[in-house]
Amino acid sequence: MTSMDLITAKIERVEPPPVVLLGLPWDGSSSHLSGAAEAPEQIRRTLLSPAGNMFSESGVDLCGASRLQVLGDLELPPDQPPFAAIEQCTEALLEEGVYPIFLGGDHSVTQATVSPFETRYPNLTIVHFDAHPDLYEIFDGDPQSHACPMTRILERRALHRLVQVGIRASTHSQDELAKKYDVERMPTPHHNSVDWADLQLEGPIYVSFDLDVLDPAFAPGVSHPEHGGLSTRTAITMIQKLPSPIVGADIVELNPTRDLNGLTAGVAAKIVKELASKMIESTP
Repeated sequence: MTSMDLITAKIERVEPPPVVLLGLPWDGSSSHLSGAAEAPEQIRRTLLSPAGNMFSESGVDLCGASRLQVLGDLELPPDQPPFAAIEQCTEALLEEGVYPIFLGGDHSVTQATVSPFETRYPNLTIVHFDAHPDLYEIFDGDPQSHACPMTRILERRALHRLVQVGIRASTHSQDELAKKYDVERMPTPHHNSVDWADLQLEGPIYVSFDLDVLDPAFAPGVSHPEHGGLSTRTAITMIQKLPSPIVGADIVELNPTRDLNGLTAGVAAKIVKELASKMIESTP
C-alpha cells in the first residue's frame, strides 16, 4: 500500500487529464461477512491480465497516452476508521485535476470519496447502482456501516441529486428516508431497455457501483447477493448511455472469498474499463 504523497507523486501529468484507479482496501464497516478489503488487488490483477486487453467496447485504448493510470492502494490507518484519510486523498487527487475511479472495499468508503466532489461540484448527481438503498440511519449500532453511506452523504445537504438504480431490497425506514431527501429511484430495467431521458440528468455525475446490483448469476462474489438483479450487459449499456460527464466513480463490494473462478472480479474489471472510457469520452 502507498501513502497519499506517494500516490500523487505517481501520477503522470498528461493532457487531457487522466483517469486514475486507486484501491481502498477497507471492509471494517461490513456487516455479515468480511473480505471486501481484498478486492482492489483482485480487480487490478484481472484488469491487467494478458487474458484480455485494455480497449473499451467503444474502441478507447485505455493504455494509450497514459489516459488510465493504475496507482495501487491507499495506505489506510490500521487502528481507526479510514474516512478522513480517504477524504484527504480524494481532495488531493481533485487538486491534481484527475478523474478518480476508486476500488473498494465496502460501500462505506463512498461517504468519504464523495465529500470533496460535493465541494468542487455544487450541482453533483450521484448515480447509485445497488440492490440496497444504503439509507439506514444506523445499522447494527454503527452509523458508519456500509448500509448507511447514502444517509451520511444526504444529511450533509450538499448533494444536488441522488438517483438509485436496481434497488430491490429496501425497507420501510429506508423508503421513508428516501422520501425525506427526494431520492429518485429508476425502475429496474429489463433486458437492454435503458432510458435516462425521463430523469433529465444535467451537470457532473459521480457513479457509485455496488456489484450486488447485478443478479448473482453474473456476480456471485458479493457478501449480500440479492436475486432478480441486472445483467452485466444491461449495466454496461446503462453506463455507456449516461448523458452527462462522469467526474468520478467507485466500484465496491466485491468479496473475493465468495467469488467463483474470478467471475465477479472479471465483471468489476469490465465495469472499470467502460466507466474509464465514458469518463475519457465525456470530460474535457
